[in-house]
Amino acid sequence: MATLLRIDASARTEGSYSRQLGDSFETSWRARHAGGTVVLRDLALTPVPQIADQTITGFYTPAEALTDALRDATALSDGLIAELRAADELLVTTPMYNFGIPAALKAWVDQIVRIGHTFSYDGTSFTGLVTGKPVTIAIAYGAGGYGEGEALAALDLVRPYLATLFGFLGFTDVRFASVEATTGDPVALEAALGTARAAITALAA
Repeated sequence: MATLLRIDASARTEGSYSRQLGDSFETSWRARHAGGTVVLRDLALTPVPQIADQTITGFYTPAEALTDALRDATALSDGLIAELRAADELLVTTPMYNFGIPAALKAWVDQIVRIGHTFSYDGTSFTGLVTGKPVTIAIAYGAGGYGEGEALAALDLVRPYLATLFGFLGFTDVRFASVEATTGDPVALEAALGTARAAITALAA
């Protein structure tokens, strides 16, 4: 059976627009995959800790040289990477915070971007090792105007960062859906949400 790994990054567990888009995707995905499994990693309810000195040391230590302390320091990364590899599809829901991704999502990224596990380096070039699965990314923006060619497009560091990140890891099918101006006029927002839900539902189908 198919498995969807869902990563929720908004600090809001209620009233989150990125989570709402994720819910629409998940509903459509479940309808398409009867009996499929959704693995939810909620980074607000269960935060991933920042990597520490021992974690980084463990990342660059050969397996045969790992001490018990280094194995403990990299155990969480091992688990998160196994979770990512086991999934057939990935869904990431995130707001923009101060032009970038939330710290909670960056902490997860820093645990799963790991040489020899999710990417390799041969001394000349990098190769992504997480291949053969799509990732759908739902983004909520507080303001409007982040679309291509619009006034705030250059300030959107979320979409290009995540596209680069997942491309680096080997993902070739990176899809985006978004809703803007979530702090603006409620009537306009409801219409924008309807459009965004339809778009992300189509991606799941």
